Amino acid sequence: METDGKNLRRGWTTGTCAAAATKAACQALLTGSFPDLVDVELPNGSRPAFVLATEEKGDGFARAGVVKDAGDDPDVTHGALIESTLRRTETGSGISFKAGKGVGIVTRPGLPLSVGEPAINPVPRQMMLAAIHEVAGAEADFEVEISVRDGETLAEKTLNGRLGIVGGLSILGTTGIVIPFSCSAWIHSIWRGIDVARAEGLPHLLGATGNASEKAGQAFYRLPETALIDMGDFIGGMLKYLKTHPVPRVTVAGGVAKMTKLAQGMLDVHSKRGLADLEALAKLAEEAGATSELLTAIRNANMVAHAFQLAEAAGIDLGNIVAQKAWVTAAAALGRDDIALDIMVFDRDGNLKGRTAPTPSNRAAPNSEGPIG
Repeated sequence: METDGKNLRRGWTTGTCAAAATKAACQALLTGSFPDLVDVELPNGSRPAFVLATEEKGDGFARAGVVKDAGDDPDVTHGALIESTLRRTETGSGISFKAGKGVGIVTRPGLPLSVGEPAINPVPRQMMLAAIHEVAGAEADFEVEISVRDGETLAEKTLNGRLGIVGGLSILGTTGIVIPFSCSAWIHSIWRGIDVARAEGLPHLLGATGNASEKAGQAFYRLPETALIDMGDFIGGMLKYLKTHPVPRVTVAGGVAKMTKLAQGMLDVHSKRGLADLEALAKLAEEAGATSELLTAIRNANMVAHAFQLAEAAGIDLGNIVAQKAWVTAAAALGRDDIALDIMVFDRDGNLKGRTAPTPSNRAAPNSEGPIG
């Protein structure tokens, strides 16, 4: 793939690395020697091969490690050492999975794993099972312990804590391949956050485009951590999932620029999808009674935040107009009478510049609530 003219190299998920390490450890436990290269089958049928970074044998166990290469993706687990330790278990016991050091434990419902289970997702488990069966046959009996060096520290840079995964990282992957700057990975994390919140019975979720709007929205509504959905630029991805996995109320919060894009009909508000239209923003200001001089200044503003400052200085309530128009776009994506939707618009310092009343998303657009507090 290409981004900005640069060819980006794909990488391997933690699940693929764990499967390769597991297969190597299984071979060493059965034959007494580690392979020079170990290959595993991905869900698409391809078979990448890996060099082992660590090898260790002891009394009744074998351990192998693979260093994760995430390609050109800015993945926090790039370069992490994923190790698998295999131990024999009683005949007929099958394959069991254990969280080693640096791998988390599930503590909240809503994820595709039961509470108390190691945070090793279903597809990586299937890949490890297949790898073991290739070496040891379908009736193999082993305990598989997966660990990640420095996983506890790395997990602090992820959303695991919010999802109720404690003690380390998750072993992830649905395709086995890391696609650089993948939208799907972020959207899947949005979905899992909603799943956890629904499992806890939370009545009100807040999806925010960034840290400032999230903190401000959380403080305004006094929401718990699990009610916060880090949707980033993927407003549509969150709303479309909520359409089929509803909660009673959802708030969409964001900065002035991204909420202006939402008001202009954009459900993906990343800068690469287009810039906020200052001409359209000027038309909104005109509806609020802006003078011709102010309209010209807004059209020539260097950014949306500057346009908001100009409007505010002139006594024009641009934030509430943007909030109302943004509600219309978001409501069209949500379209349910059993979900109350509201919009919050913040500046970069977390000051509330506009909001709508919570209104079922299949009804007429609500009036603004105004920047209260």
